[in-house]
Amino acid sequence: MITPEFYDTLTPSEAVALQKQLREQIDLKPLTAPVRFIGGADISFNKFETTVYAGIVVLKYPEMVVQAHASVTCTVQFPYISGLLAFREVPALLKVWEALALKPDILVLDGHGMAHPRRLGIATHFGLVMNHPTIGCAKTRLTGVYQEPGNHRFDQSPLWDKEERIGTVLRTKPNCNPVFVSPGNKVSMAQSLEIITQCCGKYRIPEPTRLAHMLVNQERLKGSK
Repeated sequence: MITPEFYDTLTPSEAVALQKQLREQIDLKPLTAPVRFIGGADISFNKFETTVYAGIVVLKYPEMVVQAHASVTCTVQFPYISGLLAFREVPALLKVWEALALKPDILVLDGHGMAHPRRLGIATHFGLVMNHPTIGCAKTRLTGVYQEPGNHRFDQSPLWDKEERIGTVLRTKPNCNPVFVSPGNKVSMAQSLEIITQCCGKYRIPEPTRLAHMLVNQERLKGSK
């Protein structure tokens, strides 16, 4: 079991090597267990500081009614490096996961799953470490190419890296930028997209990660006082 403290000792080159090792363990077979509770996770930090705020909100699915939440503030040592952000975020997420009284059946993270140059975005990384179903739903593209989806709600287009499909570009709201959906672990590409569409309300960001974002920002504001 990887502990939060494990990440404090890693160098960037060791982190890349770990990503390549974990990549071999990714499981994108369809989730067969029912989803009764879904979680949303988000992280807030300043790239030049070591303090990280992490939060998870658990909602009843598909009703999107909040059932539980938890947040933590902790210090991380790993530097801010594009493609390796999970190594700043996972230690805090491990701690907030342990603090949750109700564990969700699947967790949506504000970030990428396999839509990552080494297929190890934060959602895949966390899903592998915890052996738990996860989905990535990011606000911006990290890698891959796509055609802009139409401007209607739930218009979509595939996200490709060469010949491999790594995610879906989803328009959750007309006249707003799309989001980037990719499976993390223990869930299929099609299921990831279906679950995210079920989580979309009147906002651009799906409810689980939108509420988690609000939670961590509240904690960050408290910490700055």
